[in-house]
Amino acid sequence: MTNQRMSGSGIAYAFGAYALWGLFPLYFLSIRDTNPFEIVSYRIIFSLLFCALVIAAIRKWGRFAEIFRSKRTIVMLGLASAVIYLNWQIFVAAVVAGHVVESSLGYFMNPILTVILGVVVLRERLRPLQWVAVSISFIAVLVLTFGGSGVPWVSLGLAITFGLYGLIKKRVGRNVDPLSGLMIESMWMTPIAVAQWLVVSSMVGVTAFTHGVPYALWIMAAGPITAIPLMMFAAATRRIPLTAIGLIQYSTPIFSFVFGVFVLKEPMPQARWAGFFIVWISLVILVVDMLRHAKRSRTARAAELI
Repeated sequence: MTNQRMSGSGIAYAFGAYALWGLFPLYFLSIRDTNPFEIVSYRIIFSLLFCALVIAAIRKWGRFAEIFRSKRTIVMLGLASAVIYLNWQIFVAAVVAGHVVESSLGYFMNPILTVILGVVVLRERLRPLQWVAVSISFIAVLVLTFGGSGVPWVSLGLAITFGLYGLIKKRVGRNVDPLSGLMIESMWMTPIAVAQWLVVSSMVGVTAFTHGVPYALWIMAAGPITAIPLMMFAAATRRIPLTAIGLIQYSTPIFSFVFGVFVLKEPMPQARWAGFFIVWISLVILVVDMLRHAKRSRTARAAELI
C-alpha cells in the first residue's frame, strides 16, 4: 500500500461517493413533507434491509458472522451507531428546516475537528501548520457566533459527531468491511428507530405512506441511498492513496454549499461569508501541511529502500 498509485476507477469511485453525499440535501428536501424523525427511522430500517439483501446476494454471511466473535468490535460499532445516529438526525433536521449552508459548514469543519480529536483522544502531536489551521478555525467560530449568526450549533454538532464516528471506526480497524459495519450499526440503531417511529406516530402521525406509492418507494430508497456511497468509498480506498481521498472529501461540502447558496438561495450575511472564508483559509493550510507531510513520508520511505 505504501506504493499505491492513482487509479482512474478509484478516482471515479471517490468522486462518485462524495458527489452522492453532497447531493443528500436534495434527496431529503424531496421528502420534507415527512417528519425528520420519521425520515431517520426509515433511513435506519431500510439501510438494515438493504445491507442484508446485498450480503445475501454476494453470499458473505460467513464473513459477517465472524465479526461477532469479537465483543470489543461489536461494542465499538454500537458506539459508532450512537454518534452516527445523532449525525443523521442533526443533518436531516437541518436540511428539512432549510439550513443546508450551515450543514455544509459542519463538514468543512470536520477535518479540523478530526485533528483536534487526534490530539485530545489519541495524544497525537500537532505540526506547526496544523496548530495554525486549528487556531484560525477557532477564530471562524467566534466570527460566526458574535457576527450576528449565533453559535453554529448545527455545524459544530455535525463536525463533532462525524469526527467521533471516524475516530471510533479507526479504532475498529480494517477487520470490519463497510457493508458489514453499516449492517451492524443499523442493527444497533433499529430499536431506537422503531421507538422513534412509534413516538412520532402517536404524537403527530406518520406520513411517509400517505402521499402515494412513488413517494413511499422514494422513502424506502433511503436504504440504498445511504449504503451505495459507502460501498463506493470503500472501493476508492482500495485503489487510490488516502491523501487523494482526503483532498476529494472537500467536494461534499462544496456541493452542499453551492446548492444551498445558489439554488435554495439561503441567506448569506457578511458575518457568515466571513466565517466561511476563514474556515476555507484554515482548510487550505491543513491541505498544504498534509501534502508536505505526505511528500516527506514518501521521500523517507524511498531513502530506506536505497
